Amino acid sequence: MTGLIVHEWFEHHGGAEKVLKAMADTFPQAAVRVLWSDVEAPLGPRLVSESWIARTALRRSKVAALPFMPITWRARDYSQGHDWMLVSSHLFAHHARSRGIPKYVYAHTPARYIWEPSGDGRGNSAAARAASALLRPLDRQRAREAIAIAANSEYVRQRIRRTWGRDATVIYPPVAVERLQVGTPWRDKVAPLERARLSTLAPEFIFGASRFVPYKRLDAVIAAGEELGMPVVLAGRGPDEARLRSIAVSARVPVEFVVAPSDEMLFALFEAAAVFVFPPTEDFGIVPVEAMALGTPVIASKFGGAGESVLRCDGGALVDPDVEGEWTRAWREVQEVDRIAMQDAARYFDDARFSAELAEWIGAPTFEDGVPTESKDQG
Repeated sequence: MTGLIVHEWFEHHGGAEKVLKAMADTFPQAAVRVLWSDVEAPLGPRLVSESWIARTALRRSKVAALPFMPITWRARDYSQGHDWMLVSSHLFAHHARSRGIPKYVYAHTPARYIWEPSGDGRGNSAAARAASALLRPLDRQRAREAIAIAANSEYVRQRIRRTWGRDATVIYPPVAVERLQVGTPWRDKVAPLERARLSTLAPEFIFGASRFVPYKRLDAVIAAGEELGMPVVLAGRGPDEARLRSIAVSARVPVEFVVAPSDEMLFALFEAAAVFVFPPTEDFGIVPVEAMALGTPVIASKFGGAGESVLRCDGGALVDPDVEGEWTRAWREVQEVDRIAMQDAARYFDDARFSAELAEWIGAPTFEDGVPTESKDQG
């Protein structure tokens, strides 16, 4: 069977991109289509087809391109020449036309700015709210075209039920645990300049890592350090860096920034940290699993999907980041973590498990008279 994998767009870094790569590895013969790619040869020599948006200035602004996305996915029948379609969707990719073939949707989330604008600043304007009211019925209708839906966490599964009126199978995203647990300390693989930087950090520190954007709540990592009286290290890059640095200047504990670290440096920082703090409300959160795989316990927000991996691995504590004293309680709980058992448990999330579950999920649904039985059951 020849398949088609559909994805929103390809960025340099992101959990959705890791999922897409794992999908492509699972189905090496499948064609791949995106709206545009910001990465040259994102899947190596494998051809990735782009839409007309890729040839315009719209590709440089997701907000500007957004109104054109639903109609772009419907403008062509991408199903021609394929036996099935697998969609990686966090916005409108699940709108892709799939006439005559089964469409499977792996949902990172229904579009938050449409369905839960309080959690996404893009949905707060009057114009966005008006557009959302029009888009919700269409978005729900397109979701009903899928023969089956998978969610990247139980948290997202519940959101799918509320918004799309569908149930979903939970398939946690892939994490390269096998690569992480190579045996040799990652600091030995770090380039000399980064190794020198690593040696300047405090022997015990609280670690936060993500893109420097407000919703990642790295300011809460600084607050955790202040409450615990421990130095803080923040790794990443992004537009929120200046604000974070201004907060760091007045913090009661030292705050160090490691901007745009290599993968090797990031993994070495995980290994060196006393605890990894992950305060945002995320749909899943691959980074906390990476931390636990490398032997570092996690303090994560109890809101969202990140807590699912922490609880499964017995790898830390969950907090309300806005409640005073929560960091102190969580720090005490973290001291009880069996780090060896936690690392073993983290292997559940490895790439191989994702590929096996994905392939089984796509092979499971049955048809009656050309109509997906699941689609019939769920209306």
